[in-house]
Amino acid sequence: MRMRELSTKFQHSIVFLIELLLYLLCLLTFFLMFSIDNPEIIAMSRTAAVTLSTFVIMLILLTFMYGRYDAGRRRWGQVALSVSITLIITDLITYLELSIMKTNEANNTTFKLENIGILFLVFALQIVVICLLSYAGEAFYFWINRKEKCLVVALDPQNAGRVAKALSSFEKRYELSEIVSYEDPLLTDKMVAADTIVMYDLPVEERKRIIDFCYQNLKNIYFNPDIADILEQNSRQVILDDISMFSTRYHMITFEERLVKRLMDTVISLVAIILTSPVLIVSVICIKRHDGGSVFFRQKRATVHGRVFEIIKFRTMRENVENYSSTEKDDRITPVGRVLRKYRIDELPQFVNILKGDMSLVGPRPEMLENVEDYEKDLPEFRYRLRMKAGLTGYAQIYGKYNTSSRDKLMLDLMYIENYSLIKDVQLLFQTILVLFKAEDSTSAFESDAQNMRE
Repeated sequence: MRMRELSTKFQHSIVFLIELLLYLLCLLTFFLMFSIDNPEIIAMSRTAAVTLSTFVIMLILLTFMYGRYDAGRRRWGQVALSVSITLIITDLITYLELSIMKTNEANNTTFKLENIGILFLVFALQIVVICLLSYAGEAFYFWINRKEKCLVVALDPQNAGRVAKALSSFEKRYELSEIVSYEDPLLTDKMVAADTIVMYDLPVEERKRIIDFCYQNLKNIYFNPDIADILEQNSRQVILDDISMFSTRYHMITFEERLVKRLMDTVISLVAIILTSPVLIVSVICIKRHDGGSVFFRQKRATVHGRVFEIIKFRTMRENVENYSSTEKDDRITPVGRVLRKYRIDELPQFVNILKGDMSLVGPRPEMLENVEDYEKDLPEFRYRLRMKAGLTGYAQIYGKYNTSSRDKLMLDLMYIENYSLIKDVQLLFQTILVLFKAEDSTSAFESDAQNMRE
């Protein structure tokens, strides 16, 4: 018991030390393994200094892109995946730097890659270390932190099933006690007994009342945002005479930001088309050989300011089939189409849309014209997402799922628009790589529903 009390008091320091140990072990693995053929990288030398600097700088930058070792806040597998990708890219860049450093008059006058076998061995050893310490960090976190007892307060408890499902997916961290209406006569007593209050779709006045209660009684709070919450997120405090206020200004991309964003779109999409050309060619052949039908699926979509363009994807369904929403094992999806969807290959032709300027790499997903009309009837705020050019990836595609509601997709898109920056775009592009490892869970850009309805 004494050990647990001490660990609880110093848990942040202990988790930080585990994180530091993880990165140090991975760094030592790289340097010790490559020192077999390059002893100078563990000696006092220019090669060692440059190689170490490259490794550390890339590690810091990529940790910012993919997220740090946050044990307990994400599942250990997710932590291990993001840290593994960070280290693998860091290793690759440092490996190339070392190979370049070895190309000189004293060593090799022609460029030559270092031992590729050692690089793959480094990958394997680092992944083992990452998995072990990610699991150990999570085990330690939940050893000293008991589950949070959660009470869900909803406008309609019958419609709060998605929240309950989300909490149950983090069974080690949360314990769902009950889902109740905000009008429940015993609500105050139930909130007193809970550690965390989760508010879902509550009226503004009721949410304020519950937040006030939670603040007084030191309760953790979760709530789903509305438009005002997203706007307030970027507010800055100002003092007008002696009046304290929050200032929120209309967020608009500057000319310079648009120029850099377009340049980034053009260069990356062109490089992506060249690099994926073998995959594109094989996909075309497979689709054509399967049923002899058209290779591409085209559909009119809405982008910035409601401008209409034609999106291009690989066809994944049989032609001339009835239009209705697809299911997990929909027999309209061809065998080739299942593979293309699973690995997101059907999205690759959209790089042509990006190159043409119809879309951007990062932005809200382009919706079907019919969907835009339907969404705006139920969600008038949906028109706000048309303030920015549609994109291949973004908040909604990375953090959402196939069954994410239209309202939640809208909130994610508006969060992106209101928090826009070029650095955020780069971060989201890197994080998109993680989506490829999530197969069924990720959103795949939220637009399979459109193809399901129109192919």
